[in-house]
Amino acid sequence: MTNIESRWIDVCAIDAIPLRGCRVVRSPHGDIALFRTAGDEVFALDNRCPHKGGPLSEGIVHERKVTCPLHNWVIGLEDGQATGADKGCVRSFPVRLKGGRVFLDASLATAV
Repeated sequence: MTNIESRWIDVCAIDAIPLRGCRVVRSPHGDIALFRTAGDEVFALDNRCPHKGGPLSEGIVHERKVTCPLHNWVIGLEDGQATGADKGCVRSFPVRLKGGRVFLDASLATAV
């Protein structure tokens, strides 16, 4: 693992996350879902839908959103907010991309 600063930890290559897909990393705070959009943007959210705790990592990624596989709630990847008539929020985490690698805050995640 290579740190770009002491605060950031290298968790994976961007190519380890499928386009319009997800990869899960473990953290002391629970699983963090790393989502990759069709435009190669990467976002990180808790892997639990705010509605019933469904695994967001198994949802469908579209534009900058993910649809929960359990009850079709649509969650914004940028801020973790439910969209439309649904109300709720999931915790989001800062992500950095550098040299084709994905970095998370070292206090939040450990690479698996």
